Formats: sequence, structure tokens, C-alpha cells
Amino acid sequence: MSININDPVNPQKARRGLDRIWHATLISLDGFRAGWGETAFRQEVLGAIVMLPAAFWVGRTWIEVALLVATVVLVLIVELLNTGIEAAINRVGPEWHSFSKNAKDLGSAAVLLSIVLCCGVWLAALWHRFAT
Repeated sequence: MSININDPVNPQKARRGLDRIWHATLISLDGFRAGWGETAFRQEVLGAIVMLPAAFWVGRTWIEVALLVATVVLVLIVELLNTGIEAAINRVGPEWHSFSKNAKDLGSAAVLLSIVLCCGVWLAALWHRFAT
């Protein structure tokens, strides 16, 4: 197989219109499959399966429902980004390095903050719904 210097490194960059959207969707689905390989992501998806429908019951207005849903989805987004960071660090090498540790720790801290935010919003909404 010969390599043409003019071939794009990423064929997705050359795609246009619906073809680009279709392939971007397939790439995103691959990302979800990769995320599913992480125990934390699976646990958070299971929580989301319960919490997303519950948001329509707990929230009294569309804004409350949207905020409850957004915080749950935010946890999933941050977990996927953290998984991407970990994969990139692992790609560089398996040996321990302080920069690698910092990158992984920062990603983990971001996940924790998103979970704390989600819990805080949900507790406030539950309090507002049932204690008042």
C-alpha cells in the first residue's frame, strides 16, 4: 500500500453535507461504545435512566425539568471527557509520570464536581417539591 502525501490524514475533514453528518454520528456512537467500557459511565447511565424520567415528575416548570435533566446529562458528558483524557494519557505510555497523574486527577475532579452539582440541584428540587 502506497501512501499519497496529498491524502488527508483524517478523511472526515474532506466530507461535506449529509455524508459528514452521517459519519460524525457513527464516530459519536463509537464514542458511546468506548464509554460503555468504563464502569463509572455504566453506573452513571443507570442513574440517568432513573433520574431523567423522574425529572419530569420532580420539576414543576419546564425550567426546573430542564435544569434537572441538564445536570444529569452534564455528568455523562464530563465522564466521557474524563475517559477520553485517560485514554490519551494511556496512549502516551503506561509508566507513571506526574503530568499524567495530574491530567487524570484533574479529569476525575471534574467528574466529582459535576456529580456534586447534580446532587445539589436535585436535592434542592426535591426539597422545593416536597418540603414546601
